[in-house]
Order: sequence, then structure tokens, then C-alpha cells
Amino acid sequence: MPQSKSRTKTNRQASASAKPAALPPSQLWVPTLMFALLGLGVVIIVTNYFGILPGGANNAFLLIGIGEVTAGFIVATMLR
Repeated sequence: MPQSKSRTKTNRQASASAKPAALPPSQLWVPTLMFALLGLGVVIIVTNYFGILPGGANNAFLLIGIGEVTAGFIVATMLR
């Protein structure tokens, strides 16, 4: 039976100098905008549910509220 060739081991070590630079903290407008969009979206959805908004319960208001909550989540991805 033929013998397989022995494999040479490569010396693969992660270099300590290849660390990514730490990102600075977010600017103040990022969390402010995030919480404003999330809060306003929730307020619009709740007031639409109770029919307080002009025109009563309307799907357009619901979509606006959901859009603002979604925008708040998108801004939250920029938060560091």
C-alpha cells in the first residue's frame, strides 16, 4: 500500500498589529433622531388606533407610523 506524503505545517498566526481601529462614539444627533422617530411613530400608531387623529382611523396614518418606526430602526444601525 502506498504511503501518503506528509503535510508540512504552515505557521499561521494572527498578527497582533492587524487590529481594526476603534470607531469613535456616535454623534449626538444619531440617538436623538432614533428616539424621535421611534417615539413619534408609536404615538401616531396609538393615536390612529384610538381614532384621535383628524379623519378617524385611517390606513395612511398607520403606514406613516410604521414608516417612522422603520426609519428609527435604520438609524439605530448607525448607533455606536
